[in-house]
Amino acid sequence: MKCIFEHLFNRRGPLRVVRTIELNDRQEQILKIVKERGPITGERIADELSLTRATLRPDLAILTMAGFLEARPRVGYFYTGKTGLQLLTERMKKLTVHDYQSIPVVVNESASVYDAIVTMFLEDVGTLFVVDHNSHLVGVLSRKDLLRASIGKQELESIPVSIIMTRMPNITICEQEDFLLEMAKELIDKQIDGIPVVKKVEEDEQIRYEVVGRLTKTNITRAFVDLTNGEIT
Repeated sequence: MKCIFEHLFNRRGPLRVVRTIELNDRQEQILKIVKERGPITGERIADELSLTRATLRPDLAILTMAGFLEARPRVGYFYTGKTGLQLLTERMKKLTVHDYQSIPVVVNESASVYDAIVTMFLEDVGTLFVVDHNSHLVGVLSRKDLLRASIGKQELESIPVSIIMTRMPNITICEQEDFLLEMAKELIDKQIDGIPVVKKVEEDEQIRYEVVGRLTKTNITRAFVDLTNGEIT
């Protein structure tokens, strides 16, 4: 069983897709020849198989796109030594937050704890991101924060979330260009449910953060499910 990389297109541009398929006998033969005799030209591979260069061209293209072979001008094809699992692992390591982030759920810092609880319930999320009147990130609310505030005889409608939230700069944040695997480690190490995906904004010579997405354990799980199903976009 081998993995093949395909390049598809939609309205947003190119999609890189990994599909797990079975290489045919001829492609296995090509791999064997290149392993034993590479670097080797396409013409020599064709001679070894008693086929024309044109007949082999699609197979060589597939094996090269998949990452099993590499081609160098005036040198020929050589075997990369990478297994299907290694190629999939490399693809996973290249995934960015942007590939799997979801829509953030935010509340204003003036909102009450009661409103935050209702929002968390209705949106079915484990983390809320708190923003100021300029929509800049100022805090994070977790289930534990809201549960802790709910214990006792306090009037939840009169308590602003700004009192119980975790404030900047004590918040783990990420950007869309960050690698998904690195952020997965952050989720585990910090034992948190979600990370705000932010964009830096300079205001009054200070760096602020605009929330543009969220990354959760569910997003990470979806990436691994795509991997095990043989398809990563």
